[in-house]
Amino acid sequence: MSNETPGMAACPACVALPDKAGLLPKLDPADVDMRRVEFSLPTVHCAACISAVERTLGARPDVFGARVNLTLKRVSITAADRPDIEESLMAQLEDMGYPARSLDGAVLANAAGDKAGRDMLARLGVAGFAMMNVMLLSISVWAGADGYTRDLMHWISAAIAFPAVIFASYPFYKSAWNALSHGRLNMEVPITLAIFLALGISLYETIQGGENAYFDAALSLTFFLLIGRYLDFRTRAVARSAASELAALEVQKARRVAKDGSEETVPMDALREGDILAVAPGERLPADGVVTWGDSELDPSMLTGETLPQAVGVGVKVRAGMLNISGPLKIRAEGLGEDTLLKQITRLVETAETTRNKYTSLAEKAARIYAPLVHTLALAAFLAWGFSTGDWRLAVNIAAAVLIITCPCALGLAVPAVLAAASGRLFAQGVLLKDGVALERLAEIDMVVFDKTGTLTTGKPVLTNAATIPERDTKIAAALARHSAHPLSRAIARAFESDLMVEDVSEHPGFGTSGQIDGTEVRLGRADWCGAEAGEMTTVWLKVGEQAPVAFLFEDELRPEAAATVEALKQVGMEVRLLSGDVPGAVQKMAAAAGIEDWTAQATPAEKVDALMAMAEAGHKVLMVGDGLNDAAALAAAHVSISPASAVDASRSSADMIIINDNLAEIVVSHRIAVASRRRILENFSIAAVYNMISVPLALAGIATPLHAALAMSTSSIIVSLNAMRIGRMK
Repeated sequence: MSNETPGMAACPACVALPDKAGLLPKLDPADVDMRRVEFSLPTVHCAACISAVERTLGARPDVFGARVNLTLKRVSITAADRPDIEESLMAQLEDMGYPARSLDGAVLANAAGDKAGRDMLARLGVAGFAMMNVMLLSISVWAGADGYTRDLMHWISAAIAFPAVIFASYPFYKSAWNALSHGRLNMEVPITLAIFLALGISLYETIQGGENAYFDAALSLTFFLLIGRYLDFRTRAVARSAASELAALEVQKARRVAKDGSEETVPMDALREGDILAVAPGERLPADGVVTWGDSELDPSMLTGETLPQAVGVGVKVRAGMLNISGPLKIRAEGLGEDTLLKQITRLVETAETTRNKYTSLAEKAARIYAPLVHTLALAAFLAWGFSTGDWRLAVNIAAAVLIITCPCALGLAVPAVLAAASGRLFAQGVLLKDGVALERLAEIDMVVFDKTGTLTTGKPVLTNAATIPERDTKIAAALARHSAHPLSRAIARAFESDLMVEDVSEHPGFGTSGQIDGTEVRLGRADWCGAEAGEMTTVWLKVGEQAPVAFLFEDELRPEAAATVEALKQVGMEVRLLSGDVPGAVQKMAAAAGIEDWTAQATPAEKVDALMAMAEAGHKVLMVGDGLNDAAALAAAHVSISPASAVDASRSSADMIIINDNLAEIVVSHRIAVASRRRILENFSIAAVYNMISVPLALAGIATPLHAALAMSTSSIIVSLNAMRIGRMK
């Protein structure tokens, strides 16, 4: 089990230990060979963890850069290439309190998510069941029972509370011990102190035959804190890394062609630039390269987001990850491994996620001063009462009351309770929230950037000139189209009916389909193959004998709700832009139809990321809406991101929110819910602040006992939860 249970709250107070390596002179990168080293860090879970790891590793003389990806829980290090570098780095990370794993072991860690959730839920159930039973036993004491009856109730409560608390609060005291053993403080330290002080005082009072015991206080603390942790865990549990989805597209083996023409299947790491690779229809290209033999069509949608097939022949450059649709190909490998466009997009996604993961949430900001302040107050109360009265038993009770009353149950529930209510409200609207912090980021946006194909448009080209084509030509085209798997041919076959019979049908990969109808040669396919001139629009041409070619024009269709969504966003003060990889003519036309004045065409994945970074540097908080693999890095780089459910897996994984019903109008609704959620969170913080302003002085004055503190803490937690539930009643 890792040092932190996944989904636990951040530890903004943690600070890296001093690093003596930082006192040594830095090696000159020009004098040494460098390599990339990557480890899984299962215990990192907040912005302070990122800072601690990056700053401490970066101080080493043999490290030239370190970057932590919080989503992947992974650190990527550029270091001097020497035999023991991995062992040295792992040892230092271990000393810092962040045990590192090899990436092979990290794969197993992903499967631990569900187990961690079940484990946390079991601890929550035990704490709740024990709390209710101890409260029932306490009724007799509250009703005035004394003597042996009261002592018996206290001993039974102790028998229930001790094993329950030790089991249920394990995540807190393990995290606290990990922080303390490495010279840090986090929020779990005062929580653990409060829980075990309540238990210790209660046991002492029971042994001494005292009137009051506070076993229910210890259990209440544990129960309410676990509620917050579990709610936080559930809102994060659906998040998956885009980089892992991108990795799924990478080909693991390829068929290499030898000089004698024979083929052998080899792993990717056995390939070298210049190797000739065979790619059959239905296979993905294993490398960037150039076609040396064959004609076919490639589906580029996974890389470019555009749905129309790309015809390729000898001399055409192709990219790893593209799907070969129709004919066999041979390509000369010119980009392998890290040099492929697919791997470059993966790196862009990882870099962008790292940047975004450094966002500091409202909970982290509120918690930064919590740990030192609570410890100071409790210590001050203990010393002041101890020295002034000489009654150290009373001093311990008052210090415990201060710790319990300031225990961050309300603070711990302030955000998770709102996120749980908001995620349920969003799900009812058809939106899946993957990352709770994204809701805070969504409330801050002032600009929305859309992709075109598949986002503003349906991503399904439709025939636009069907009414102008002669019926005889539509029947011939439909008869030919039935024999092709090409997406545009299938669209023609769906659009028209035909009873004509085609003889000698042949499909020509990369060109089209030909045949004979009543002794006349007919062709359906590319412009140059059918004797026509290619235009700017997407067109399939029909050639019948010596007649002039007939054009079947296709166009992507704007989503019905797209224009209204853009207008609604403008009305709430948003700037709206269009950023697409498509050609200028198509982008301009769709931008005008959607009501977007600012648009960019033919943008590569890297250019999209650069554009978003430039917007961020200009002070904008950008919402990116996209669906293609070429949008994955941009989605990760944006302040917050949304994808439709029809998006490719990598884009859905990069995005913070998924529109399940594919209705862009939910973007406006989601923004309204985000703004309301931020308001509820701030209200909850205010409730917690007012509660502490009233209760802490009472505890410091010795008026509130640990039992009173536990009741006050529970009341504040309930009020915060009820306030959060208002999100579900939004109109």
